[in-house]
Amino acid sequence: MGKEARKFADFLEKSGQKYWQILPICPTSYGDSPYQSFSSFAGNPYFIDLEYLCKEKLLKKAECESFPWGKKADKVDYGVMYESRYKLLKIAFERFLRAEPDDFEAFCEKEADWLSDYALFMALKDANGGNAWFSWEKDLKMRKPEALAEARSTYAKDIRFYQMLQYLFFKQWWELKAYVNEKGIEIIGDVPIYVAGDSADVWANPEEFYLDEDLNPIDVAGCPPDAFSEDGQLWGNPLFRWDVMKKNGYTWWTKRIAAMSKLYDIVRIDHFRGFDSYYAIPAKDKTAKNGEWRKGPGMDLFHTLEQKLGRLNIIVEDLGFLTPSVLKLVADSGFPGMKVIQFAFDSREGSNYLPHTYTEHCVVYTGTHDNDTLLGWMKTAPKESVKFAKEYLNLTKEEGYNWGMMRGAWSSVGELAVVPMQDLIGLGSEARMNTPSTLGGNWQWRATSDQITVKLAKRLYNYMEMYGRLWVGEDADRKEQ
Repeated sequence: MGKEARKFADFLEKSGQKYWQILPICPTSYGDSPYQSFSSFAGNPYFIDLEYLCKEKLLKKAECESFPWGKKADKVDYGVMYESRYKLLKIAFERFLRAEPDDFEAFCEKEADWLSDYALFMALKDANGGNAWFSWEKDLKMRKPEALAEARSTYAKDIRFYQMLQYLFFKQWWELKAYVNEKGIEIIGDVPIYVAGDSADVWANPEEFYLDEDLNPIDVAGCPPDAFSEDGQLWGNPLFRWDVMKKNGYTWWTKRIAAMSKLYDIVRIDHFRGFDSYYAIPAKDKTAKNGEWRKGPGMDLFHTLEQKLGRLNIIVEDLGFLTPSVLKLVADSGFPGMKVIQFAFDSREGSNYLPHTYTEHCVVYTGTHDNDTLLGWMKTAPKESVKFAKEYLNLTKEEGYNWGMMRGAWSSVGELAVVPMQDLIGLGSEARMNTPSTLGGNWQWRATSDQITVKLAKRLYNYMEMYGRLWVGEDADRKEQ
């Protein structure tokens, strides 16, 4: 969150952009997916800028340079990252303890509602060799008050370490967000519908989740078999007890959306259809074949959130199998849904993703983190789909197939258009962010400084100007990028 992030914000400004969409920035667990986090509220320590810590005398430049950080500039090596970064942060922690900032205690008190449980959770994970909380000794697993009090005393220093990481993360985040917002750019953040089973969220609020008396999952989340996967997708996340949540006024969701609406300018909610009906799979099953659909909270949740929080600035991920009731929920919510151009030419998805069918009230994407890049898609999609795309969008090698596909998004009537950096840079399948239902090799892609150029910014700006997607001045009619 240091100078490189600010350089990227400068690039966005030069290229006429108004929004920067990012993946979830919460701490990742095993598998490194930002959709499987140890906490819905915490920030990922990997994003803490080490150069800032050097300026604040918590680290020395030579110390940072003495650790390995991986061999490939365009790929994150999470194993090396984990080992090196936490050792460095422990060094910073010892110096932090000698002269705690005046506002540290105030931060811990202000965020205590989630931070107290999260810091204890992480300290206990370390003490238990990284094992999931449901394998801890029973009194800690069941959160017996005496056991928790003893743990807070025994692991006081470790708890302080995790509090410090969150203090540093949020201090840097708010400074970066202020920098971005001052340039007239807003940040779109991603909120997964589900939380990881091995998370402080579930451990601290077991009554909110579908667990048995021993706090083991009864049923878990996923997707049924379809054209993409004959076994379906077994995500394994614990399901919400919507009946319990309704009775307490959706308190946990209110806190979560309030926190995310503060963290980001706009919130994108992943798997929105799960609020209408969700797929429940027996926890002991190895595939998603034997699941069943159950009714979700529907508009009751969003009416409650709006009553408590005011008007919500939300984009909904309404992809996948959409029933009439799901479509009604999206319409009733008033939130814009998503259109993905890659899906437009796929016979398995139908043609309602073709740009000429869009209404203004939608957000258009060339692809998402779960799709191949545009150039990767051109090589791997069925020949008939690629042929149709070339004819429909008049794609040419001279312009660049990726630019022609992005042009399809920008020239549409959709009020907001979002393109992944891999497509702007013009990268193939090697830069794909995630392949669903696979383990390993995901979430690793990283842009290099030589790929984000002034030339690229100028070309992008020209397309924005061409399609009337520039917004100039506070009083001008706002046109979304």
